[in-house]
Amino acid sequence: MHLRVVLQITGILLTIFSLTLLIPAAVAWIYSEPTIPTFGLAFLVTGGSGLFLWLTMRSNEELRSGDGFLVTALFYVALAMAGTLPFLLNSELSISFTDAAFESMSGLTTTGGTVLTGLDDIHRSLLFYRQLLQWFGGMGIIVLAVAILPMLGVGGMQLYRAESPGPVKDAKLTPRIAETAKALWMIYVGLTVACSFAYWLAGMDLFDAICHALSTVSIGGFSTHDASIGFFQSPAIESVAVFFMVLSAINFGLHFSVLRHSNPLLYFRDAELRAMLWLMLAGFVLVSGVLLGHSVQSERPVLDALFQVVSMMTTTGFTSTDYTAWPAAASILLILASFAGGSAGSTAGGIKIVRVLLLFLQGVRELRTLIHPAAVYQVMLGGARVSDKVISAVWSFCAVYALTFFILLVLVAILSGLDFETSFSAVAACLNNLGPGLGEVAANFQTVNDPTKWILIIAMLLGRLEIFTILVLLTPLFWRR
Repeated sequence: MHLRVVLQITGILLTIFSLTLLIPAAVAWIYSEPTIPTFGLAFLVTGGSGLFLWLTMRSNEELRSGDGFLVTALFYVALAMAGTLPFLLNSELSISFTDAAFESMSGLTTTGGTVLTGLDDIHRSLLFYRQLLQWFGGMGIIVLAVAILPMLGVGGMQLYRAESPGPVKDAKLTPRIAETAKALWMIYVGLTVACSFAYWLAGMDLFDAICHALSTVSIGGFSTHDASIGFFQSPAIESVAVFFMVLSAINFGLHFSVLRHSNPLLYFRDAELRAMLWLMLAGFVLVSGVLLGHSVQSERPVLDALFQVVSMMTTTGFTSTDYTAWPAAASILLILASFAGGSAGSTAGGIKIVRVLLLFLQGVRELRTLIHPAAVYQVMLGGARVSDKVISAVWSFCAVYALTFFILLVLVAILSGLDFETSFSAVAACLNNLGPGLGEVAANFQTVNDPTKWILIIAMLLGRLEIFTILVLLTPLFWRR
């Protein structure tokens, strides 16, 4: 373990992040808001801390295999703490450190759960800052950093492997990690620009269009209004949101392949994408069936069902209506859909569709083996054989995911005193990086007590870094390497 180089890299990343605080400061200047000193001071503190670590911990050592796990976890924690500064320094909000940490971690991990209310009256620069947190967190600030670190003489592949989602983390889209990161970010930026333009054409003003594009493509779910997308009451805007939520939930490696080969048919050949679309269709049929069958008072039950299913399954967390007023079967289905999440290699949270698909295929293989014990069956995905090692890793991940959820649920139930529905959905919303839940946390987490909020902050981090990145740091073996 080379602690000096780990702290040096953390300092570099903090310094880079501090520059982003100048963007909401510029927004404050454009709208003549009094928050310029807030972001200026946050920039100085964050940048100064980063420079201090960078200069005092300079080392010629190289990152060892596995050091990326510590850098990733340390940076997310450090950035979340630095991200609290604009909230704490803003006298308009008057929130506690716990609430500021919750809001910052929720943004960075693209969870989208909030403790803030009255968003329609908050300064635009602060609203933009929240959206920006999600946008950088969506693709992973680490992936952005590895495109820059090679120019600073610091290797980045270990970081990319630690932060990149999905069961297979070593596949490279291009021969060099810097080129990979740049390619992914070009796609990410392109989707954001296209989404902003589409929202603007659909009827949003320019500020709302940009802000909602940042949280749509990052699958974050923060909004500039308490009513979320429902504020606009526009089928056109909701249609744009559905389209870009689905696009952002697709593996960015697949987007890259489609662009590189100029072949859109590659989308339809991808087994994971097909599975995701089939699950969305099934969820839509079930939820809309429940709404129509119970004669729910809604002018557009079909559109509402489609929007909420896509929003919850991709773990975006936008809302177009009060889905908690729906029959229990519909709202529970929405929360359960968030466990599947989007594709591996996307900005979505949850277990990931490819893991769900592999578990299903493995289950089918076990059934066939029971019928024909002497036969040998292989798990095939996209025409390729999936090794037993990968299957075992998927089973392990899902088992640890379930165990982690159970432990967090017990802790939240004990510490919060909330009812089971609220406790269950709060943990699901944070671990799956979803955002809204049911019961008392349907709109926001403001009424949750501080100890519970810290448990949920940990849940957000575990979900974003796919649990093992954090758990490996808790093993004595890691520190004895």
